Amino acid sequence: MRGGGSGHGSFPTGPPPGKNDLVWLGHRVSVVFPAFNEEAGIAQAVADFGAIEAVDEVLVIDNNSRDATASRATAAGARVVCEQRQGYGHALRRGLAEAQGEYVVLAEPDGTFMGKDVLKLLAYADDFDLVLGTRTTRELIWHGANMGWQLRWGNWAVAKLLQVLFGGPSLSDCGCTLRLIRRSAAERMLPRFTVGGSHFLPEMVCLALLSRARLVEVPVNYRTRVGHSKITGSLSTAVRVGAHMVGIILRYRIFGR
Repeated sequence: MRGGGSGHGSFPTGPPPGKNDLVWLGHRVSVVFPAFNEEAGIAQAVADFGAIEAVDEVLVIDNNSRDATASRATAAGARVVCEQRQGYGHALRRGLAEAQGEYVVLAEPDGTFMGKDVLKLLAYADDFDLVLGTRTTRELIWHGANMGWQLRWGNWAVAKLLQVLFGGPSLSDCGCTLRLIRRSAAERMLPRFTVGGSHFLPEMVCLALLSRARLVEVPVNYRTRVGHSKITGSLSTAVRVGAHMVGIILRYRIFGR
């Protein structure tokens, strides 16, 4: 297991038996779950993504959970690392630093994403540094998913703002966690990240575009969440996060690096 980073505790467990030598076209693949009080869905998420043969390790970043998230993730076969700095962005940044794979997939442990969609991301991994999922394709939004028209069009509008201001590729979702990044690209970005909160995802795209990384977006399934969302659980919280996303995009457009 890679070093413990900032000295926070970790719960080492290996990949599921028999998967140690599985690779995707010669590259190891890691899946990272940021987790704060996700005991209801974490075991199923680890099992779902871990069952994909291309996946070599599932890494859960326990962000100060007060429930059984860590123990259930460990029992399901994940490697669990504790991140004491509270925040969605801090958890994902720790996951990028700890993951052992050449390809690192960021996902959610709440049942909203499907393990099989990792293969969609990997299909483009040989040609792009960052493969972004989008949840705004109507045909892939499941009944009961938390993607009403306000969230759908809000994500689309902020993504288009980012696309236009940076002259980037076609973008339609600014807040989709499900994405794949090459380890080399992640290592270039890690010292430059500034966001520890919920608006971390557009910062990653801004940094990628500023460094002239190759990006592409692909549609992914979006399902009903297990448990309560900390980010889009209420309209006021979603609006506040959206405002932070617009702010970080404008900051990078005006001040660059």
